[in-house]
Amino acid sequence: MQRQIRRLAALAFVCASFAYVPGAARAADDYPNHPVRWLVGYPPGGSTDIVSRLVGQYLSEHLGQQFVIENKPGAGNNLATEMAAKSDPDGYTVFLVNPANAINATLYKNLTFNFIRDMAPVAGFIRVPNVMEVNPNVPAKTVAEFISYAKANAGKVDMASAGVGTSTHLSGALFMMMTGTELVHVPYRGAAPAIADLLGGQVQVLFDNLPSSIGHIKGGRLRALAVTTAKRSAVLPDLPTVAETVPGFEASVFYGLAVPKGTPRPIIDKLNNAINAALADPAMQAKLAELGGASIAGTPEDFGKIIADETAKWAKVVTATGATAE
Repeated sequence: MQRQIRRLAALAFVCASFAYVPGAARAADDYPNHPVRWLVGYPPGGSTDIVSRLVGQYLSEHLGQQFVIENKPGAGNNLATEMAAKSDPDGYTVFLVNPANAINATLYKNLTFNFIRDMAPVAGFIRVPNVMEVNPNVPAKTVAEFISYAKANAGKVDMASAGVGTSTHLSGALFMMMTGTELVHVPYRGAAPAIADLLGGQVQVLFDNLPSSIGHIKGGRLRALAVTTAKRSAVLPDLPTVAETVPGFEASVFYGLAVPKGTPRPIIDKLNNAINAALADPAMQAKLAELGGASIAGTPEDFGKIIADETAKWAKVVTATGATAE
């Protein structure tokens, strides 16, 4: 009797599987048939917003429906992440993944979600450096000069960030730890207001994502001291790395797309194929190159590994620096 029940259960599972797969495939064939909500955890004007709008425009043009950017800043990117994690897994809510999703897993102790558990990776976009930049009124013109300046003005130099727990915050925290400097952290709700106050001289230094600052750097409105990656940036080849002065220093920023866990795999694959096509498009490549980005195109599994590796990396930095969301 038990053997018969097991056989019936197995048969029911197989039937359900065959019934589901064509339905999922049909859903992917028809996807998207109405606009898609794209959640971004920061205000307009920052690098997350810039990259989202570039890729979103391509998807809108090539998939036949608008991918509508919704900027939902708050709680260090956690507000938008929570909204995404709790959305229906139907492909009509997508989320811009950024370093805060890797950092916040350790930085915040009481999150209502687990990013790796609750979200499914779709595709990576690009990896870019942060850039250590100062207001032109700051006398330092090199990283070494800035370290001397900061030590001579301990507790008086304000370091802006795009928010608590962002890569712009933790890059600065790592810099302080490795150089013995004491900067005053001033978090903002996104890169755009942080840059505005840096331009105005209300704060002195920012470790910003390169895409949102490169125009100001090239225009001479901000002075770049170094990039945070291990190698120099192709878009600013004459700019040294922080590591050339502070050996071992490295930080970079990654962007990609995720959807709520449970979204049908055929829809994930359709989005992945469209994003990889976008990253292979020469016009898109030129635009991303202007932002200093290097493509991280690949499978959903490739992007999932990047997220897992970054989460482990930043957990060590958060623990070592004692950074906290409070």
